Amino acid sequence: MRPLVVLRPEPGASRTAAKAEAMGLQVKLIPLFAVVPLVWSAPDPAEFDGLILTSANAVRHGGEELAKLKGLPVYAVGQATAALARAAGFDVVSAGVGGSRDMTLPEGKRLLHLAGVDHRQVGAATAIAIYEARPVDDPEGIAGLRDSVIAVHSARAGRRLAELVDGRRQLRIAAISRAAADACGSGWKQVEAAFQPNDAALLALAARLCESPGS
Repeated sequence: MRPLVVLRPEPGASRTAAKAEAMGLQVKLIPLFAVVPLVWSAPDPAEFDGLILTSANAVRHGGEELAKLKGLPVYAVGQATAALARAAGFDVVSAGVGGSRDMTLPEGKRLLHLAGVDHRQVGAATAIAIYEARPVDDPEGIAGLRDSVIAVHSARAGRRLAELVDGRRQLRIAAISRAAADACGSGWKQVEAAFQPNDAALLALAARLCESPGS
């Protein structure tokens, strides 16, 4: 069985690794980014009707300013983000099952998106960057990979991976979306995208690639 390499930053990397190991996969963590909080000021909550959270990092790294927005209903990208928001005292009214493009958002509402520096625009929402995923300069272990499956959780991770790895012919890519797969570029042994943009679908794909026959 081929090992699975997980590139996402902590603490998401360890969560993905735990799920993969429970599926019987051998996992190696090589985070390409480290998430850090930014200095920010919360706007007047009276100017908005709801809060969009497309990553649990917004809750983890929001700091004291986040508490000023607890009166706003939250629209979360997925169940993990929703659970963390509830634990922080927010009222979650909606939790998606895919990526930000598949979120169900109310029409005609003034929505505030708490996001990372590198983020996708969500509808007409006002976005504020409150954290940043900064590239790790020299990720330990990335240069010596052989006959492995690499889990790519975002297009940005795919682009960074392509910058770092030259010898690709023995490596297979399991990407969370078609955009993430395309960002990896060409020259890999195999590149496939999950049927849904979530961790469960990505790991199902990764398990198949790890267990598939052939060199």
